[in-house]
Amino acid sequence: MAAQTEESDCSREQTKAEQDVDQVRQRATRDQQRLDSGAVTSPKDLENLQREIASLAKRQGDLEDVVLEVMERRESAQERVAELTERVGAVQGKIDDATARRDAAVEDLDGETASVTKEREVIAGSVPDDLLKLYDKLRQQQGGVGAAKLYQRSCQGCRQELAITELSEIRSTAPDTVVRCENCRRILVRTADSGL
Repeated sequence: MAAQTEESDCSREQTKAEQDVDQVRQRATRDQQRLDSGAVTSPKDLENLQREIASLAKRQGDLEDVVLEVMERRESAQERVAELTERVGAVQGKIDDATARRDAAVEDLDGETASVTKEREVIAGSVPDDLLKLYDKLRQQQGGVGAAKLYQRSCQGCRQELAITELSEIRSTAPDTVVRCENCRRILVRTADSGL
């Protein structure tokens, strides 16, 4: 935006400087025509006219230098605008690509969530209501994880190894009995890898 503003300012400045040069040039041309026509007869008027023509030539040269300097600045500003526009385009391309990847990932996650939700509903239908209520309560308390695998004598929820007495108690309970970790209170899921 700043580079575009600078380029626009230079453009206006160049237009004004060119108009100034054109005005001086037109006036010098008129004066030269008066001088060439012989309409000026008085030596004093002739001298004044020649001095004005010389002064206008110097002024025109100075103004043309200003025009060149402004043109150089404008060209530099245009190059900067082009460079920044290209960079903005490249960044926008990356943003568009990242947005597309994010949207695809969200779509995949939404699909996975729907699938898991259906699975959960099927499984939840076969679980006793009191156990499901306990599980949901623990999930809320434990950051979304209400049950954890008992793996090699450790609770995978809190990563704590269970005491020998606790393991003995778990070993002696029936396979369908709900057991909980003494440390984090999650429901322990027993498998062949539990180390019992």
